[in-house]
Amino acid sequence: MTCDQLVCANCNGRVVDGRCPVCRANRARLQQEQHGPFAALSPAVLLAVLCAAVLLLALLAR
Repeated sequence: MTCDQLVCANCNGRVVDGRCPVCRANRARLQQEQHGPFAALSPAVLLAVLCAAVLLLALLAR
């Protein structure tokens, strides 16, 4: 989700505009979440990697 799509319940403005402290805090939180280490990977890719790791561990344990 991006800030462009969010409307602040506090001031009825777009979060991206940062009109009030609530908007600014939410915008900062969203930007921080978007730049995490796995932000570029989709959930499907993460699930496939996890399944491959479990399968590899199961084969090595035999």
